[in-house]
Amino acid sequence: MKCAKLAGSLIAVGIMATGFSAAQAQDLTGTLKKIKETGSITIGYRESSIPFSYLDDQQKPIGYAIDLCNKIVDTVKADLKMPNLKVAMQPVTSSNRIPLLQNGTIDLECGSTTNSVQRQQQVSFGPSYFVINVTAAVKKSSNINTIADLNGKTISTTSGTTSVPLIKGYEKTKNTEVREIYGKDHAEAFLLMADDRAAAFIMDDILLAGQIANSKKPADYKILTAESLRQEPYSMMLRKDDPQFKALVDKSIGAVMKSGDINKIYAKWFTSPIPPKNLNLNFPMTAPIQEAFKNPNDKGV
Repeated sequence: MKCAKLAGSLIAVGIMATGFSAAQAQDLTGTLKKIKETGSITIGYRESSIPFSYLDDQQKPIGYAIDLCNKIVDTVKADLKMPNLKVAMQPVTSSNRIPLLQNGTIDLECGSTTNSVQRQQQVSFGPSYFVINVTAAVKKSSNINTIADLNGKTISTTSGTTSVPLIKGYEKTKNTEVREIYGKDHAEAFLLMADDRAAAFIMDDILLAGQIANSKKPADYKILTAESLRQEPYSMMLRKDDPQFKALVDKSIGAVMKSGDINKIYAKWFTSPIPPKNLNLNFPMTAPIQEAFKNPNDKGV
């Protein structure tokens, strides 16, 4: 996908702020009504989506997406005049994150979720906060240099992710054949490759970088960069048909991007040492990421 495609559905901070102010003048609905009535908001987080949403060595949820979702929580506290708002954290997986959002178990999902047109039939998304390429991690000793080299081999991926249909589509169009095995999360799927039960781990490039950085021998692995299955935007998920909460999320994240605060948050997680091993992912902003920050949008793929 070219950068221009990600620049659609522009979100103007001023318009968003006005829209939410108007909503506040009315009775609260949806998620904001639930938050006001219960005095709490529940954040869905991932346990191994490094560096977006994962557990540190104290088993505390941290990450880039968590930092951004905390900005949303701050906006909720200010706009609803709830300084003592309780924030509950609920672990989710690729497979259950949408059902738990829909049934009200969580109010906001903060992880490494692709904003896709298909998912937009079930949920809504905030502004895109990252743009990735879906590719593969392999051992350097494997002599695998392209996705086409995986023909006839076993690959691992994570259940419930967009990587599953993408690799199946690649098989059909490229006349290749692979056998898939699945991990319940990214850590488990990476381990399947690391333990030689699979020749490659198919996933988003930045998540692959995170798993490699946290592995026992990072120098043993490489990410295939010659080709990509697809370019995808990441964002936080919220319930569908909830215009008041959607306006608040867009206002909050749009302000972080327009103010330039996003650059500091990005540097903290992608170009600086991160917990728990103080490893640097060395993943500077790409042109599509810079475009997403310049023109906040919620356009899916």
